Amino acid sequence: MDDHLRQLLLLGREHYEKREFEKADHLLKQIVQHTDRFADVFDMLGVIAHAQGDFEGAERHFEKAVTLNPNYTEAQLNLMVTYNDLGKYDSAREVYARIRGRAAGGDGPADPFVMGKIANMHAEVSQAYQDAGMVAEAVIELERAVALCPTFADLRTRLATLYRDTGHMDRAREQLEIVKQHNPTYIQARVLLGVAMLSAGEHEAAIGELSAVLERDPAHKSAQMYLKIAQSRPGNSENLPA
Repeated sequence: MDDHLRQLLLLGREHYEKREFEKADHLLKQIVQHTDRFADVFDMLGVIAHAQGDFEGAERHFEKAVTLNPNYTEAQLNLMVTYNDLGKYDSAREVYARIRGRAAGGDGPADPFVMGKIANMHAEVSQAYQDAGMVAEAVIELERAVALCPTFADLRTRLATLYRDTGHMDRAREQLEIVKQHNPTYIQARVLLGVAMLSAGEHEAAIGELSAVLERDPAHKSAQMYLKIAQSRPGNSENLPA
């Protein structure tokens, strides 16, 4: 690579990382006029095109990136999202299957980055189902997300909330206990666990849990409020704040 091309690539990547897409796009397109061998250049151009609403252009760039490097996970994920945006759901599923197959059944262990990306996609789909009032489908998507990344405390906590909202308190509490076991500093889950204990009439346990939260975060308003309820109304767990 000559010095001019190297400088274009350096500056293009720099502007891209800063989200200065217009400047990055101008430089990256100069690069592809000289060479088409950089998969990451096509991936960056795809992201820029997608951000501009040019899904067809994004599709072409991502497909080129994947052709150059069939193991380029991020480009594959971007391509999958773009196929969905274009309504090409079968193509999106094919890409998804390739990613899952390589991660779960390849020569090495599953790539945590891949699993995290896919898990977060399931979480996004779950939120879309929730927004549409399709709670059962939302639960299924979050269960898939948690199965892929069982150590993601935020995903388990969201799943616990959905279980709670659909009346499955035992399942909700199980998820919160798992979060506490693996990540005792995750405050949101511990507050919800304290509320679950309070709702079940386990006031001493709730006091202990909420007190532990306040030891870590003395200014946590919700924990303060729930703790006062647990301490002042030991015989009545009705009408808890949401």
